[in-house]
Amino acid sequence: MFHNDPILIVEDNVYLALDLSNAIEDFNGHVVGPVRTVAEALSLIENQQLSGAVLDFHLEDRDSSPIAACLADQGVPFVIHSCVDLPFEITSLYPSVPILMKPLHPSFVLECLLTEMRKTQAGDRPISQPS
Repeated sequence: MFHNDPILIVEDNVYLALDLSNAIEDFNGHVVGPVRTVAEALSLIENQQLSGAVLDFHLEDRDSSPIAACLADQGVPFVIHSCVDLPFEITSLYPSVPILMKPLHPSFVLECLLTEMRKTQAGDRPISQPS
């Protein structure tokens, strides 16, 4: 389904990161990461071509809003996989980005990401609102 697309995983829970990694491989994707911090994620985004990403919102070092901004600027589709509601500032910046509440089966998370990737490829949705 992913056709060896590089998919970034930003998740600080090792078990969830492993489950998502295995699911991406099962969907014929290429796992980038997983990473646990904003700094690690931003470094990978800067140095690798990505087709999509799964973001946990609350990470070891802070929230993942800088990662979301960087992905949106580059036009990389992503979903946010979180155990808590996101602040209004984030949901208003990215109204079309799916926010998936944990716990969810990894295949469901990836199906949502695939849908977002298809929308972006078809030009059906902007990742962020114009400034």
